[in-house]
Amino acid sequence: MLTPGELKRGLIIDIDGAPSVVENIVVQTPSSRGAATLWKVRARDLKLKRKVDKVYKAGDVIAVPNFEKRAVQFLYHDASGYHFMDLTNYDQFTLTPESIEEESQYLVDSMEGISSLVLDEEIIGIELPLTVDLKVVECAPALRGSSATGRTKPATLETGLVVQVPEHLASGATIRVETGTGRFIQRVGG
Repeated sequence: MLTPGELKRGLIIDIDGAPSVVENIVVQTPSSRGAATLWKVRARDLKLKRKVDKVYKAGDVIAVPNFEKRAVQFLYHDASGYHFMDLTNYDQFTLTPESIEEESQYLVDSMEGISSLVLDEEIIGIELPLTVDLKVVECAPALRGSSATGRTKPATLETGLVVQVPEHLASGATIRVETGTGRFIQRVGG
């Protein structure tokens, strides 16, 4: 059991009987006397893959579902789905494109550092690392002398994800992207 003050992004909690991963938290502290602090939580239902909004007050108790995380490796994807291998027992399993629609934009073949979320011996989703390194396959040409400006341009990555990158980056560069927001973090390598 958790209190609202212990909530953080990426935590899996029980919202109305469904396991949900916390995606965003907004804390509101009213200035009037006697008003309680509110935690507005936006989460994603792991079974139904829908957004859920919930408001908690000070003193509320939040249930944590009994689930297990297992280290997995993403192998490849094809017409039947996304194929993974459990790194503890080497069992392979497939998830449908609909079940990992958002996560699939960050998956590259043979990727490790991923966890499967297992609830009652059923795999209900995956958890990505906080950041991933992806290659830029298409973007506007690099502009000379633009590294000092804060302007950005869209870049298409090897998975099809489009992110905003600094103007000085060119196709072929490898960049680090935050998986929770899809935000460019930094260039990786030389």
